[in-house]
Amino acid sequence: MNDTTTAQTQPVIFIGHGSPMNAIEDNDWSRAWRALGTRLSKPRAILCISAHWTSPGVLLGAAKKPRTIHDFGGFPPALFQVQYPAPGDPELAARVASMLDPALAPQLDAGYGLDHGAWQVLVHLFPEADVPVVQLSLDLRRPGAQHFAIGRMLGALRDEGVLILASGNIVHNLGLLNFRNPEPPAWATAFRDRVNSLIAAGDFTALANFEDLPDNRLAIPTPEHYLPLLYALACARAGDSLELFNDDVWSTLSMTSLALGMGRAP
Repeated sequence: MNDTTTAQTQPVIFIGHGSPMNAIEDNDWSRAWRALGTRLSKPRAILCISAHWTSPGVLLGAAKKPRTIHDFGGFPPALFQVQYPAPGDPELAARVASMLDPALAPQLDAGYGLDHGAWQVLVHLFPEADVPVVQLSLDLRRPGAQHFAIGRMLGALRDEGVLILASGNIVHNLGLLNFRNPEPPAWATAFRDRVNSLIAAGDFTALANFEDLPDNRLAIPTPEHYLPLLYALACARAGDSLELFNDDVWSTLSMTSLALGMGRAP
C-alpha cells in the first residue's frame, strides 16, 4: 500500500446494488452511482465488503490482479462480457488482517477476484478501474453484533486514504420478488423506513440486532445482503454527514444507499 502521510480521509459508502443488470443499464440508480463517483476524491485504495463473498472464517482478497467474477446465471451475454480490471493490493490485504482481532484468524486469499457485488457498483463509481480494490468476506456464522465489531476495527483505514465500500441491500427477498409488479409490499417499505429511522437516530445497536426488528424474516430471510450495512455504519464517526439516496423499494428489494462523511450535501 502507498505511503499514507498525505492521504485524504475518505468517506464510507453503502450501496444497495440490486440486480447485476445495473452494471450495464442506464437508470436512476446507476446514474446516482455515477454522480456520487464524480464527488469522491480518488482514494488510495478501496476495501469492499460485498454480500456476494461469504465464507467460513474471515478472508481477505490478496490477488495482485483480481479477476472479474461473473457469479450469476440467466443474464444477457453483454453482462458476462463486462470486465473490471482494477489492480489488487496484497499489502493492504495484509494491513487489514493485522488490524483485526487475532481471534478471528483472518486469512489472505490470493485466488479470489471481484464479485458482482463489488464490480457492478465500481464500474460506475470508478469507471477507469485504476484504484486498487481488496475484498473482505462475510462469515455468516457470526451474529450481527460481531460483524459490527469487525467493522469497528477497520475505521482507521479512512485516514489512510482507503474508501470503505459496502454493497448489499437493506431489504432482499428474491423468493417473493415480483418482476411484473415493482410495487413493494407494505412490510418491505415498513422495514426500510424503520432501518432508515434507526440510521438517522444513530441506534446502531438495534440495527446490529436485526433479528429483533419487526418483519426481519420477510425483509432479510438470509442475512448476507443486510450485513454489509453494519460494516459501513461501524466505520461512521461523530460529526459525519449522512446522505441517503436511491431510497427506493422495488418489489422486495430496497435500493437505499448512503454516504457517510462526504462533507456536504449534493
